[in-house]
Amino acid sequence: MPAIEAVLVDVGGVLVLPDHDRMVGAFERAEVRVDRDRLDRAHYAGVTALTEFKEGDRAVWAAYNRAYARACDTPADALDDIIEHLLNEFATGEVWSRIVHGSVDALRRLGALGVRLAIVSNADGNAEQRLRDQAVCQVGPGRGATVGAIFDSTVIGVAKPDPRIFEMALDVLAVPAAHAIHVGDTPGADVDGARAAGVRPVLIDPYDFHSDLDVERVSSLLDVVELVRTRQPA
Repeated sequence: MPAIEAVLVDVGGVLVLPDHDRMVGAFERAEVRVDRDRLDRAHYAGVTALTEFKEGDRAVWAAYNRAYARACDTPADALDDIIEHLLNEFATGEVWSRIVHGSVDALRRLGALGVRLAIVSNADGNAEQRLRDQAVCQVGPGRGATVGAIFDSTVIGVAKPDPRIFEMALDVLAVPAAHAIHVGDTPGADVDGARAAGVRPVLIDPYDFHSDLDVERVSSLLDVVELVRTRQPA
């Protein structure tokens, strides 16, 4: 295996998750009670429904939210209603604000190992500012972890799984694809896109939903720290 010199990192499901209060509010508007303890798992259950991924396709996110709602034990007769409320909630923005435990520390540890870091996200054009405001990460000095670049699909006009977004990140980091990994949680966007760019994918799969996939899987970004530690340049 080539030494790992760069780590490309997705945002949703890796660094942040949907805010619990916002999700509970969407369920309540559909007159459905939800157990907060199910909400994080529900995100990863939702991702399993995205066998193919096309950014901006409403059907993709309807499938995600249907699986999300089912993972929260939503009654069958309330599914269509809650899906609409969830779609509307996500469409209002600023939902992805629940910082994944240990993710910021993991970014800092990866930086301390000397690997180059870039954020590669399908986002709404505000990813860079939001990550800075949340003290997750930023380019240059700040309260969060320092990364070399942040690529927001809306800003650059290219979205995963298009390999060009990965290639742009590698160009900025000046690292060849063979010496990079990409960490994400969505097979159709992150795994397929990374492979198309010649980058090795690492899938975040904390609930073992993707045990059937031929891809390296980890529970969190903290696990990637040890993976990188063992495969650094001599």
